[in-house]
Amino acid sequence: MNITIRKSAERGQADHGWLQAKHSFSFANYYDPKHMHFGPLRVLNEDIIQAGEGFGLHSHHNAEIISYVLSGGLKHEDSMANGGILRPGDVQYMSAGSGITHSEFNSSKAEPVHIFQIWILPNEKNTEPRYLQRHFDREDRDGKWQLLASANGRGESFSIRQDVDLYAALIEAGKSLNYQLPQGRKAWLQLASGELRLNGRLLQAGDSAAIKGSGELNIAANQDAELLFFDFVDLVRTA
Repeated sequence: MNITIRKSAERGQADHGWLQAKHSFSFANYYDPKHMHFGPLRVLNEDIIQAGEGFGLHSHHNAEIISYVLSGGLKHEDSMANGGILRPGDVQYMSAGSGITHSEFNSSKAEPVHIFQIWILPNEKNTEPRYLQRHFDREDRDGKWQLLASANGRGESFSIRQDVDLYAALIEAGKSLNYQLPQGRKAWLQLASGELRLNGRLLQAGDSAAIKGSGELNIAANQDAELLFFDFVDLVRTA
């Protein structure tokens, strides 16, 4: 098994005043040919949006888009007449397909909103757009893997157009989780907060790990930790 750690400070950085963004992969004005994507994982942006600010109406095509809220509230409106506010524990899934227009704003006039924005390359192009928003209870990821998205929509997860299992987990300091990565799969771990050791390798808030090769992963928290974990087939099909 090969594990490559990428430190938070190595990510692309953008400070627009109203938006502080950190890009795991090439995005907007950040370009790094060594970090274009990892498998079907094309965008993994950590965004802090200031009070009352946000992204005005804009379009997406052929991307599986997932928003994960760490703190604050994110207001969403789109061309399919969906709308609402996402708060911690809420996850938004939008399959852009043939095209969707939407806006995202910080719903608060006083506090920032902190989110991860995820784009996954789909295995079909120009499909009918769809939108779902769901609350995932914190206790269901406290010390265990909570499945947020999968190709077959098993459990309470979103059914997405790609062979990706996306998990969230909360691990208390001094405790650990294991994960068995099967043959023919690879994974990406994104640490949102806290500090942990991945098979003995130190990760701090904002750090990530690209994982290739099958085997057991041991994730031990030095501090209370929140993380996202992507498991996908090594030779994934994209449209």
